[in-house]
Amino acid sequence: MRAAVVRRHGAAPEFGSHPEPRRGAGQALIRVTAAPISPLDLLCASGTSYFGPPALPYAPGVQGVGVIEEGSGLPAGQRAWFSCDAGMRPGDGAMAELCVADESGIVPLPDGVSDELAAALGLSAIAALMALTWRGGLRPGEQVLILGASGTVGQVGIQVARLRGAGRVVAACRDPHGRERAAELGADAVADLSGDDADAIRARLADAMAGRADLVLDPVWGRPAEAALSLLAPHGRLVNLGSAAGPAASLGSAALRGGTLSVLGYTNNALSHEQKAAALGEILAHAAAGRLTTDRETMPLDRAADGWARCGQPPHRRAILIP
Repeated sequence: MRAAVVRRHGAAPEFGSHPEPRRGAGQALIRVTAAPISPLDLLCASGTSYFGPPALPYAPGVQGVGVIEEGSGLPAGQRAWFSCDAGMRPGDGAMAELCVADESGIVPLPDGVSDELAAALGLSAIAALMALTWRGGLRPGEQVLILGASGTVGQVGIQVARLRGAGRVVAACRDPHGRERAAELGADAVADLSGDDADAIRARLADAMAGRADLVLDPVWGRPAEAALSLLAPHGRLVNLGSAAGPAASLGSAALRGGTLSVLGYTNNALSHEQKAAALGEILAHAAAGRLTTDRETMPLDRAADGWARCGQPPHRRAILIP
């Protein structure tokens, strides 16, 4: 089959021929129609993740959308989203013409949601929803601060916070286009996260917010997280799910204790397949009704290396490979 194949740790995948996957017990064979390139794919392929270096060569892609060919409780021909463990465990992923996935990780797609949109939402949308609600305990009327608002997690976070009853949503990112887009997606105010001066970032966040934040969605960490932590309301929560702005952040003990603050970690790996399916079902229902979207661009599978290079770079449109 045709596939994007990682042959060296830390290198972009190369387009070429690759053996077709073999379906095992409890797995479905899927003909892939859309495969997103996510930061997790790059991390796994780097060989530096806590999963360990993946066996080479392999086709990356921890999620995708396709049509069931055989082996699932769903009928053949059903459109579905699926997740797999490419780069985390031995085996191939979605950046290929065919992929196998555990049946428990497959979610049928509703009418009204394109393959490309479902692929772009996927695990990032699950993370945004569950970090805000399951981990962060979002309550109606709260002020929510979304850091890294130009990425898929941030864009979905803005919309999920609105849909789940947040009283006010403030979005912050470094990219000017991302801030414009955040306002279009429903943010009440936006702030600039550029620079390394935590005090300056804090001042810009404080100007954008009406009072303090009850809940922060943080996929960036680093200086922005330091600034956001200093602006939490009593009993406020910051949920971290990434470190795009830096691997370390500082918080004084007195502020933590005095404000009874909560700093919480989040990973999709803590969810069961059933929790992921339920979360994605909610996301897709909103998408089908036109209430939720995210920026994306499509490109043929043979341009996988181009999409790989753009991942995480402005203007932060999720690259979707079409086999």
